[in-house]
Amino acid sequence: MIKVSDHAKKKVIELMTDDGFNPVTDYVRVGVKSGGCSGLSYDLKFDNKQADDDKVFEDNDVKIIVDKKSFLYLIGTTLEYSGGLNGTGFVFNNPNANRTCGCGESFSL
Repeated sequence: MIKVSDHAKKKVIELMTDDGFNPVTDYVRVGVKSGGCSGLSYDLKFDNKQADDDKVFEDNDVKIIVDKKSFLYLIGTTLEYSGGLNGTGFVFNNPNANRTCGCGESFSL
């Protein structure tokens, strides 16, 4: 399961609407891909289609889909949004990550 903080929920709804997606029916697709300074990086985008092997979650009124391969890396992760002095953007609090880079966009297990 992936959780969504209240601040991230507000930003997701705002960005989905700006990009022409419907926050009630469409999804936030969260994935993991090779790359980044720590070995793996997060992939976050909006989607209106679900694949057969996708896992579907809903938390805090946000629908999330994760491909089967990425799911194992993301169990227990919380999606948050930071708008502070250190930068603005989505942040993944992943309890499975042993090491993360300074920017928070990549990790290793």
